[in-house]
Amino acid sequence: MSQVPPGDAPLVHDLIGIGFGPSNVAMAIALSEHNARVGRQEAVTAHFFERQPRFGWHRGMLIDDATMQVSFLKDLVTLRNPTSEYSFLCYLQSKGRLIDFVNHKNLFPLRVEFHDYFEWAASKVDDMVSYGHEIISVEPVERDGVVEYLDVTARSGDELVVHRARNLVLGTGLRPRMPEGVERSDRVWHNSDLLAKVEGLEGSNPERIVVVGAGQSAAENVAYLHRRFPEAEICAVFSRYGYSPADDSAFANRIFDPGAVDEYFTAPDDIKRKLMDYHGNTNYSVVDIDLIDDLYRQAYQEKVLGTERLRFINISRLTGVEDGPDKVRAFVTSLVTGEETVLDADVVVYATGYSPAEPLGLLGPVADRCHRDDQGRVRVERDYRLATDPELRCGIYLQGGTEHTHGITSSLLSNTAIRVGEILDSVLDRGPDPAAAALDGRDGASLGTSVSAADQVRPMADGVGTAR
Repeated sequence: MSQVPPGDAPLVHDLIGIGFGPSNVAMAIALSEHNARVGRQEAVTAHFFERQPRFGWHRGMLIDDATMQVSFLKDLVTLRNPTSEYSFLCYLQSKGRLIDFVNHKNLFPLRVEFHDYFEWAASKVDDMVSYGHEIISVEPVERDGVVEYLDVTARSGDELVVHRARNLVLGTGLRPRMPEGVERSDRVWHNSDLLAKVEGLEGSNPERIVVVGAGQSAAENVAYLHRRFPEAEICAVFSRYGYSPADDSAFANRIFDPGAVDEYFTAPDDIKRKLMDYHGNTNYSVVDIDLIDDLYRQAYQEKVLGTERLRFINISRLTGVEDGPDKVRAFVTSLVTGEETVLDADVVVYATGYSPAEPLGLLGPVADRCHRDDQGRVRVERDYRLATDPELRCGIYLQGGTEHTHGITSSLLSNTAIRVGEILDSVLDRGPDPAAAALDGRDGASLGTSVSAADQVRPMADGVGTAR
């Protein structure tokens, strides 16, 4: 590993972002637009770290005909800045497809197209990100008992680098969720691995594939696998009578409005619970009605023709799997009778959703200074900043993991553009501590000066830092 010159000190960033998915790409864009508007002394210095070698967002779920569930107007910028050059419409113009998209008369682009838009937008701010860097520690930097900065250690290959920050923005995304006791393998998948794994089935002529789950991803997986393997039986297992339609009606969609965040945040806990109960069917374990109709139509057609490959095993639960060298055995139990059915399958796909990453998991000793509520959940202020001890002067902001405080839009695209604007406003309003800024040789009234990404990296000595 590289050695640190004696007395070398890292440059101080106004903001470091951990993760570079859509939320932190939107954050980088907001910063870029702010810096373009203001003078050098008011610019915000920032850098982002991403573990992946390049931008990627749910690549395993980019089924060719799957569409977004949100309007293209809820892109990375438009609701915050409708004139932005980073909008989906500007992306379309750059690709020569704007008129074609308008003629299509559709608010909901293909998912693969929106992913391409994200990549396009990320490439425009890639001077602010270091890909292939895994965060391994966050350490407090104290002066006179006050934490003025956070040192962020990242690993890339055999090199460690450290950056120092006044503020962190955590955008570490979601983690695939599997039932307790079930491990992923070559024959037991999470749907996030679908497209990466499915190539391995080509040429093997699978006879049966089992898909577990009742949400949009589960239904998309069923439709895709049924189409991809025309000789295979596709078994959908879920505990309901059938897929439930998503409520995307105009009034219900107000739950995703920016103003709904204010209402949810200030609501008493019992009202928060009621709002989630009332409107969970806008997002959780629901399916677009067009896809439901298509699957039912296909199943009925097969029944008429006597060629039933599409099986819906409802009011049932997958209670166990046995992974073998050639097949995986799935045990399906009826919730009504308790009768168990054994299915020998080539693959079992769990479309069982995602869980937010533990918000304090990367913070090490800093986590002890962050507050939790009486249910053990992190306390988050309206500006998405963690509530902390007063001795921690640094702002730590969450992009995700705030559903309990900010509502259903916590991990969704609907409010991303507005959210990053609110976080940026909070960073600007709080500004640097004047004493700390004086130590940096900077005017305490200004937030930062532009520094190139290459100049912002300091290699660390061998053995420094802790494994995550």
